[in-house]
Amino acid sequence: MAMHLRVYPVPTDTEQSQGQEPSVRVSLGDLLPLVALAHRHNYLWLQDFLDDEVTITPDLYEVLRSFRCCRPSA
Repeated sequence: MAMHLRVYPVPTDTEQSQGQEPSVRVSLGDLLPLVALAHRHNYLWLQDFLDDEVTITPDLYEVLRSFRCCRPSA
């Protein structure tokens, strides 16, 4: 039996296409190992979230910015 392709219309509502509002708080210690594992194994679902923004504290931002500019050589 041949499978039939179903075509669904693209939502025109801009609010729906922009995604959900963030509402869950997660510690960086819980989040990083999961994201690193997904990245290491190249899980495709991770790409769906690459444009999402996260909110971090100003001190973490400064540390990350400094680290990005001045990484020590191994």
